[in-house]
Amino acid sequence: MPKASVKRLIECKKDQLIDLVLDIEKYPDFVPFCLGSHVYEKNKEASQTLIIADLTIGKGPFKDTYKSDVKFDKEKSTINVTNIGGPLNHLENNWKFIETEGGTEISFDIDFEIENKFLNVLMSKSFEFGLNKIADAFQKRAEDLYKPIDN
Repeated sequence: MPKASVKRLIECKKDQLIDLVLDIEKYPDFVPFCLGSHVYEKNKEASQTLIIADLTIGKGPFKDTYKSDVKFDKEKSTINVTNIGGPLNHLENNWKFIETEGGTEISFDIDFEIENKFLNVLMSKSFEFGLNKIADAFQKRAEDLYKPIDN
């Protein structure tokens, strides 16, 4: 199964970055390989936000939609995503946000397996590159949307 993690320090407030990650319907505007998104449900329960959403991901002739269960825990400043339908045997990704003096440190870990074994091998080869492109896209979007923190 492809696994990877990335850490970034972004000169924005933690709440701004969390809002950016939870704004799933905007992903096609800036996330590489994301062709579409749809939020079915968004509920708040105490310190948690629960979202059920689809993402359509593709490159070249390959395109698929998968459904995810997204849980934001405000107290822990984490977002956990697991798949609940689509072409993935397994998907788990975790975001952690830590506000620092110079901005917010974001940690993003992902672990997944695609049903199609051939695609799984292809994704394993280029996964680290793709994850860095996605992290770059979130960082650029944050910098475009939000004024950097004054030091």
